[in-house]
Amino acid sequence: MAFTVFVMVVVGGATRLTESGLSIVDWRPVTGVLPPIGDEAWQVEFAKYQTSPEFKLKNYHMSIEDFKGIFYWEWAHRLLGRLIGLFFFVPMVWFWAKGRVPEGYKPRLIVLFVLGGLQGLLGWYMVKSGLVDEPAVSHYRLTAHLSLALLIFSALFWTALSLLNPAPTQGSKVMKRLSHLFALVLVFQLVMGALVAGLKAGHIFNTWPLMGETFMPAGLLVMEPMWRNFVDNAVTTQFDHRIGAYVLFALAVAIWLAARRANATIKGAANFLMASVVMQMTLGIVMLLLEVPVSWGTAHQGGGVVVLAATIYLMHILRGRPVS
Repeated sequence: MAFTVFVMVVVGGATRLTESGLSIVDWRPVTGVLPPIGDEAWQVEFAKYQTSPEFKLKNYHMSIEDFKGIFYWEWAHRLLGRLIGLFFFVPMVWFWAKGRVPEGYKPRLIVLFVLGGLQGLLGWYMVKSGLVDEPAVSHYRLTAHLSLALLIFSALFWTALSLLNPAPTQGSKVMKRLSHLFALVLVFQLVMGALVAGLKAGHIFNTWPLMGETFMPAGLLVMEPMWRNFVDNAVTTQFDHRIGAYVLFALAVAIWLAARRANATIKGAANFLMASVVMQMTLGIVMLLLEVPVSWGTAHQGGGVVVLAATIYLMHILRGRPVS
């Protein structure tokens, strides 16, 4: 299930980057499982899209064949969401009926299922924001949608690790504190990444390591009140996202060095974390320099989930009582 949610996040990234997210202007949880079949059905679906702000203001030149290209991305994203719910619910009921759910896990499974349903509602709430006046979804709602997906992934992955390895491994206090600090900064970094995506901030200052010709570019804190810069200013969100990457890299190096004296399991988890951070930074830099092509942008979004998985894996290993 955790892997399926990972795929969902990657497909969601591709849907956003191909600008396909507003191609389906209604929400039909049951009847929307199948795509349009036949020319008449496609004409009906295209007519609905033609009433949207995106078509009127941006894609008024689009043919029905072009429309199919963006429709299928959004349809696949929604279909995968439905399948995730089905893949989770049916086995849960079966294991529950057979009495094979381990003690203490039933409430957790219910919460996970409810969160999955809420994610579907939140996704539609996000799409609706782009169907009113402007052909763009609210970056607040996009951030909430991606954040909830990552929360669900984290809960699923932690649950899976707990079932596979119920006995915690002892690690040092330093390792445990560093891993918690890394996780805290990573949450900030993932939220900033979602804001960067929602504000399309990756399409400005496509240079590295400087932003343009300076480290701190003009326009960094121009909004009033000041706090708005951190959520509404594309320049500030890109700058913050860069700084977050540097801090995470430094913390990953600290964890990697601290793990040199640990056992093989902890050392392997630290190596995985270090490799995932280096990979993600490389993807981010290349994506920025290439001005966010769909392929690199999608890979970068998926890379964020890999870093999250590596963090959860390390924290899960170190969840026992720390030794001095």
